[in-house]
Amino acid sequence: PDSMLLRFVHSSLFFNRPSTFQLLMSTVAANPLLSQDFTPRFTDIKPSDVKPSVEELLSNLDTDLSKLEETLSENQSAGYEDVVEAIETITSPIEYTWGVVGHLNGVMNSDELREVHKECQPLVVKATTRVGQSHAIYKALDRIKAQQIDAVSAEECTLDEPQRRVLNASLTSMKLSGVGLEGDEKETFNKNKVRLSELGTSFSNNVLDATKAFTHTCTEKDDVAGLPASALELASSRYNDHVEKTNKENAEAEQLVTGNAEDGPWLLGLDMPSYLPAMRHLKSSKIRESLYRAFVSRAGDKNEEIISEILKLKYQQSKLLGFNTPAEQSMERKMATVPEVMVLLEKLAKISKPAAEEELATLTVFAKENGFEGEELKLWDVPFWSERQSEKLFGFTDEELRPYFALPSVLNGLFGVLNKLFGIVIKEAIEDEDKVETWHEDVRFFKIYDEDSNKHIASFFLDLYSRPAVKRGGAWMAECLGKSSVIKNRDIPVAYLVCNGTPPLNGKPSLMTFGEVTTLFHETGHGLQHMLTTVTRAPAAGISGVEWDAVELPSQFLENWCYDENTVYGHGLGVHFETGEPLPRNIFNMLKQKQQYLSGMAMLRQLYFGVLDMELHHNF
Repeated sequence: PDSMLLRFVHSSLFFNRPSTFQLLMSTVAANPLLSQDFTPRFTDIKPSDVKPSVEELLSNLDTDLSKLEETLSENQSAGYEDVVEAIETITSPIEYTWGVVGHLNGVMNSDELREVHKECQPLVVKATTRVGQSHAIYKALDRIKAQQIDAVSAEECTLDEPQRRVLNASLTSMKLSGVGLEGDEKETFNKNKVRLSELGTSFSNNVLDATKAFTHTCTEKDDVAGLPASALELASSRYNDHVEKTNKENAEAEQLVTGNAEDGPWLLGLDMPSYLPAMRHLKSSKIRESLYRAFVSRAGDKNEEIISEILKLKYQQSKLLGFNTPAEQSMERKMATVPEVMVLLEKLAKISKPAAEEELATLTVFAKENGFEGEELKLWDVPFWSERQSEKLFGFTDEELRPYFALPSVLNGLFGVLNKLFGIVIKEAIEDEDKVETWHEDVRFFKIYDEDSNKHIASFFLDLYSRPAVKRGGAWMAECLGKSSVIKNRDIPVAYLVCNGTPPLNGKPSLMTFGEVTTLFHETGHGLQHMLTTVTRAPAAGISGVEWDAVELPSQFLENWCYDENTVYGHGLGVHFETGEPLPRNIFNMLKQKQQYLSGMAMLRQLYFGVLDMELHHNF
């Protein structure tokens, strides 16, 4: 839930309340989701642990919130620590536990976990909504702002900048959480909020189910003509995994036979390591069309009604809060306004469209000169012919790059440039005393040290590979533990860095596409904002409270170093995993030139997403 709770976290005052502390500690050993001293006990967590832990923590929250509201009503002189840090205290335990549950739902999804998540989600939303709608808390925060910010000069203000930011953001968040609503309006708003959370989860689950349900099995070599060796190996491996699973589930039936990458069969899917190579390299337009239509229509039959209901409820919520549209409401927590967004989109479209039209015309001519027989390129033809034109213009293929971007060398390059930029040293936690529990055998855990002091300052989990059966698509960074000066064991922030890249195959390390390399740098940029924060006020530390129209700055910033000569050669980013030879200089120079390839079409694609978003949330 996007309530104040999930960004209004962390304080140690909780541990100074003996009754609540003792109640929690009495069941920690039995329930790993109640163990909150450091990183989660992933190997011990079971779906059956979720409901008992959530119910216990929500009961504690309800009791502690009532006590806080009573205290604030009686104490009209309550200060920042009495209010903000108290809120962080009472909300931190459920925020931690529910965060772990949500994370596992995204990376190790199962029917059991889904069911208990669905059962508990309304309870969590209702509890967090109660915090966000507390009149006692709002009045106390508003009073502190009036007395310590509005009524004094900047020089006289006793609150530091993060505290002032937290106060202002908290008041805005509570307004958007419906603190000003009463009666029927409040009841409708809260009911809608629960329903929206349920719909959002259902939407994501439906996409995951549709992604893993679709497979296209190729049995003839002509069907996979054009696929590079790495894609054939993955498709063969996927087919063999399917055979082993099917044989195990149907032990009494005739057993299927496994194949190999050279002779097949091959199984194609809709996750990125399978889908993108197929769309870019398969010569069969018919199969590309089948894959494309399946990809863009994933769960469309189920999610069409969900989208309509989500939009209907969002508009209701916005009007209840006094806004005309959800877009106007959303901009309350951003730097831009709706008119400014539309002006920017229109300006960029006006500049980009002529360039994109010229690019498409040139690509169409190239395709016709090289065997394309249609009048115009279809959407499933563009990736294929773009790749062919790119190979001719720049003189290399993605497949040729893979051996130079094996995961070990990519991490060397990434960690090397981070050492140069930020003075940090990153080491994998492989010693017994440093190891932590993870949710999958492929997940790795790293520690970040300050180079000068050798002090451990942050950590992160790295989950790089696609698991289409249990892991949602895309790439993201999320908070495991946030930095706080007051909560116990929260001085070292911990992040989740999650991608859906190519897994290791046939004894080789993960041989990454250059796109996968830039994605890893991108997500690491987000992670660094969280992990290297020097702010100790939790609601303003790291990524907490950052406006969404600014949040992509560190991630986009770090991507630039993928094209930096010293990163590629000085830090060893591009090294052949077998020969140790560096990436050829001529290929590196062409790789930099390729940054601008079809940039007009790429920009229009992004603008389309932006315009569609604004149309749905402002003009629907």
